Amino acid sequence: MFAKPVNNKSSILDERHKKRLQIVQNLYSAFFGKNNYMYNQQDVVLKTEKILQNTEVIDTYIKKYAVKLPFDMIAKIDLSILRLGIYELLFEKELPPKVIIDEAVDLAHELGTEKSYAFVNAVLGKVYEEIKKAEKS
Repeated sequence: MFAKPVNNKSSILDERHKKRLQIVQNLYSAFFGKNNYMYNQQDVVLKTEKILQNTEVIDTYIKKYAVKLPFDMIAKIDLSILRLGIYELLFEKELPPKVIIDEAVDLAHELGTEKSYAFVNAVLGKVYEEIKKAEKS
């Protein structure tokens, strides 16, 4: 009979997840045409564009650490998730790396194949280790 109390932390996490999901879907749709985005909210488009502007740098990390799979054979949705995760690890650094990786793994569970989450986790884990080593130097 009573309204369920709102858990602000949960709603913030849900909102962050929703935005990431929209960005991944925009990155995926970008494979099929420039500015062919599914979501046009300003913040989502802005982050999508920033990621796309940095794909050359981001993709060097993917090519370096996804050694068992040729770059052009990586599923486009997995590539989109990796690009978002690597962008956040390299350029934004707003959240702890483990949170970024966990969010990417969640997206891979949600959108990818049954092996996507392990692939995304492995690549992002290696990228994170390289960043951590570089920061110590």
